[in-house]
Amino acid sequence: MNQGDLHTHTTASDGTFSPEQNVQRAVEKGLKAIAITDHDTVNGIEGALKEANKYNDFECIPGIEISTLYKGQDIHVLGYYLDYKDKNLIKKLEELTTVRDQRNKMILQKLNGLGIRIDEEELEAKRCGDGNVGRGHIAEILMEKGIVNSLPEAFDKFLGKGKVAYAIPDRISPIDAVKIILYAKGIPVLAHPGIYDADELIPLLSENGLAGIEYCHPDHTVEQVQQYEEIAEKYSLIKTAGSDFHGFRNGEVFHGDIGSCSVPLSTLEQLKNFYK
Repeated sequence: MNQGDLHTHTTASDGTFSPEQNVQRAVEKGLKAIAITDHDTVNGIEGALKEANKYNDFECIPGIEISTLYKGQDIHVLGYYLDYKDKNLIKKLEELTTVRDQRNKMILQKLNGLGIRIDEEELEAKRCGDGNVGRGHIAEILMEKGIVNSLPEAFDKFLGKGKVAYAIPDRISPIDAVKIILYAKGIPVLAHPGIYDADELIPLLSENGLAGIEYCHPDHTVEQVQQYEEIAEKYSLIKTAGSDFHGFRNGEVFHGDIGSCSVPLSTLEQLKNFYK
């Protein structure tokens, strides 16, 4: 299968698989490439790259998924082939981690106000090394306490946009995220646009250096996949796809399993040629 999955998370952020395990699962699925795109951190990349080197004809793409804010909406921007050791990038990501931790506290306060007691120490215990913690970990705790039975239920009842424990602090703009990725010599791509209901962002970001959009994602409908394929062509954007794999919690996969949404290897070449 000459395909690659361009959107996966590891224990460096809110995934349950280590970076090495993500690579191993991609190989087991017959993929030829995988991108490690943890939330606001590059800490999982090194381990994944080392694991990928064990396999012939397999590529691991250093990436990231940066959290931003646009008109009260949480918008994510993916970055590929970036210089993940760039000092300015690391500094920016440290600032984003501080905002992420602030959001976690806001969510816990709301849950505690609803009579659902979760201490910061409980959430901190979910952190893997220097990795980030976020809503996926909070959802896991809600399952462990028997408050909900699944990840989707946690988001539908408490953690999703507009729900009773949803919180979002001030964040950088999507344009800022595109610039951060560009400054780190990466290729910026708008993640899962079908989730946002903010399509007016696409031409705006395109004017500011956006290279592509994730037209195919497990949460997109068939109609949305076609819609974003057409939008990508309209604005001459690279069409990417990824599973948004976060591992398994209570036996359930959140978004999709590795390989459930993928791209041909020619898409990787398009990304690599972005600066040429």
